[in-house]
Amino acid sequence: MDLFAEYGHAVASVVIFSLIILVLSPFSALAKQSKGLAPGAAPAQDYSDSAYRLNRAYLNGTETLPAYVAVTVAAILMGVSPFWVNLLASIALVARLAMLVVHIRGIGKPNTGLRSVTYVIAWACMVAMGVMALVAAF
Repeated sequence: MDLFAEYGHAVASVVIFSLIILVLSPFSALAKQSKGLAPGAAPAQDYSDSAYRLNRAYLNGTETLPAYVAVTVAAILMGVSPFWVNLLASIALVARLAMLVVHIRGIGKPNTGLRSVTYVIAWACMVAMGVMALVAAF
């Protein structure tokens, strides 16, 4: 396991992001249940509704998590510089956490602003890790 020790921050960021999504799941379900929605149903698309925002934050996380895990693990397995993998994975995690707070609290406009900025930062970090993993593969 010493082989992966240098990637400690990156591995921890994957675990933290996964745990956050797991924790959000029951809160999203409870918020929907309090509105009388059936399991699997989505709240009406109303950004002023906290249940909608919580559900979107949860769904957005579940949509992003597979790509985040894939590029982070690929970069680790391909031996990309631990410095860059740890840095990019950590920045992506912090951006996702900020996005989560912005999403749940309803800060800014629904389609622009701080939420979009945090999304792009995390996205760019994931793209960079993915490209680095591809370069290392060839």
